[in-house]
Amino acid sequence: MSGKIAVITGGEGALAQAIRSQLLGAGWIVHAPGRTELDVRRAADVTDWFARLGAVDLLINNAGIVRDAPLLRMTEADWDEVIDTNLKGAFLCSRAATALMQARGGGHILQIGSFSALRPPAGQAAYAASKAGLIGLTQALAAEWGAANIRVNCVLPGFLETRMTAGLSGEVIKAARSSHTLQRFNTVEAVARLVVELAAQPNLSGQIIQGDSRIRRW
Repeated sequence: MSGKIAVITGGEGALAQAIRSQLLGAGWIVHAPGRTELDVRRAADVTDWFARLGAVDLLINNAGIVRDAPLLRMTEADWDEVIDTNLKGAFLCSRAATALMQARGGGHILQIGSFSALRPPAGQAAYAASKAGLIGLTQALAAEWGAANIRVNCVLPGFLETRMTAGLSGEVIKAARSSHTLQRFNTVEAVARLVVELAAQPNLSGQIIQGDSRIRRW
């Protein structure tokens, strides 16, 4: 992949850094901007950032936040921030990246989704809605841009023991682990390896790839 350019949004997180390391090892040129460098919620910031970059072959829409709360205690501000970051941000970055990919004869957009999109827990309405939206965005863009040789896929990494889940109680974590047939969580390193493998698959598009051992209905 010498000379190929990858962008990972939400670049300061543990998963982004693990993906960055794996891509660098595979010969990619990698940009992993954090929010201070690239605020994916702001259209002008996104447009300017990608214009300065000038070229991209792989976009990983990884920027994401949680603001979990029961519906009656969820504020409009929290709802908007989750949707704007997780879903609108992926839309804005995908829009900016596709023009650059088209000029290079193709590319790959990879959304970092969540199993919560398929089986959301109580109290996670905003996050689940944003990640379900990513699945719809993935498949719509795959259909729209396939003729331009731009692939679009979505990875559901699984429950990861990162900063995002650090505040959960031991009881919640135990219950989450019990839902996995292998009785263990995925790791950021394993997800990063999966991402690199997917980036090398030229004929995969419009797919939702689950990375853990939870069983879901067809």
